[in-house]
Amino acid sequence: MPPGADRSNVLVTGSEGLIGSALARALASSGWTVRRCDLSCAGTDRVDVTDAARLLAHAHGCVGIVHLAAVSRVAWGEQRPEECWRTNVGGSANALQCALSLPQSPWVILASSREVYGQAEQLPAHEETPLAPLNVYGRAKVEAERQCWLARDAGARVAVLRLSNVYGSLQDHSDRVIPAFARAAAFGGVLRLDGPDCQFDFTHVDDAVDGIVATIRALEGGERDLPPIHLVTGRATSLRELAAMAIASGAGKTEVQEGERRDYDVSRFWGDPSRARRLLGWQAKVGIEQGVRAMVEGFARQ
Repeated sequence: MPPGADRSNVLVTGSEGLIGSALARALASSGWTVRRCDLSCAGTDRVDVTDAARLLAHAHGCVGIVHLAAVSRVAWGEQRPEECWRTNVGGSANALQCALSLPQSPWVILASSREVYGQAEQLPAHEETPLAPLNVYGRAKVEAERQCWLARDAGARVAVLRLSNVYGSLQDHSDRVIPAFARAAAFGGVLRLDGPDCQFDFTHVDDAVDGIVATIRALEGGERDLPPIHLVTGRATSLRELAAMAIASGAGKTEVQEGERRDYDVSRFWGDPSRARRLLGWQAKVGIEQGVRAMVEGFARQ
């Protein structure tokens, strides 16, 4: 065991978010001790990842860091570009510095995004598809990935996971597309489709968590050279199809309104999941129809 490490301790930054909260529960149920890190936490777990000294102290004794903390919305990145860059790039650099500075040399998993590809010319995108982000958020993720590979060259154990349109929690931001559609379908209301023919690869949070856990197992097993890996389903679903699924699952009276997509948004993405199957033994299990229906029914029960 590396000096200073407790084999059961894992630091999860962004621990109170959509993925972080689900991951923390999954790790705890598997016997890990989860050290939380989020601006929504109270007490000593309320750590800003842009504060390098506090993050370093908070990571002491952890065998690994799952770095999820970020300005997590494309629109927020456009509205607050400096904050997005400071958090998503600077915070990632600080997490990686923990791996290089602490005596236990914790591994680091970076949650990246399909936004690194921008508008890929060929779909499904694979992990070697050229990186051409359209927005501040995507550019920040590209830079965070670059820092991961530099840290690996310096001796850190790192993994980069590219996620796509993760959904599945009733506590998610209410204006995200699937929660918004599901709530409208459950209670009645307007389903706003900004770019109804836009297509995306929607990944359930349970599948995303399973993929992160599989990556932890690989790193704990000694893997040092993982390439970037998609956690995606490989299936494209348009916003129009998504709205129809939600409406079919609910009893609320709904109205569909169609508009134009924002100019900094990607219009189409779905990814190739074969590398995750090959290297991690992972594949998505929750179909989009099942996931949307569960969210509509969940809102209806509230």
